[in-house]
Amino acid sequence: QVQLVESGGGLVQPGGSLRLSCAASGSIFSSVVMAWYRQAPGNQRELVASIAPNGRNTNYADSVKGRFTISRDNAKNAVFLQMSSLKPEDTAVYYCRIGLTQYWGQGTQVTVSS
Repeated sequence: QVQLVESGGGLVQPGGSLRLSCAASGSIFSSVVMAWYRQAPGNQRELVASIAPNGRNTNYADSVKGRFTISRDNAKNAVFLQMSSLKPEDTAVYYCRIGLTQYWGQGTQVTVSS
């Protein structure tokens, strides 16, 4: 059974940084695409970033390019999202997901506010 558990969210001032982590159970982690999504109140869930199984290929939403970095550690079954230069519009619940599957984490709240 696959489980995803996010951590690292919190309250941060504009311009600050946070690092989100997603720990995955199961033996398939190193062979699957991993992705971070976010959902702000009243908005649809949107893709923030994704990373290939080998970690070499990444994709980002235009709104976070140059500010967020996705990475993974296949030995630890973990994927990370380093967020810098945070803006109030980055406020959302952040979720990790295995590729385009039904496997999602429970989400972690990120609030950017002064």
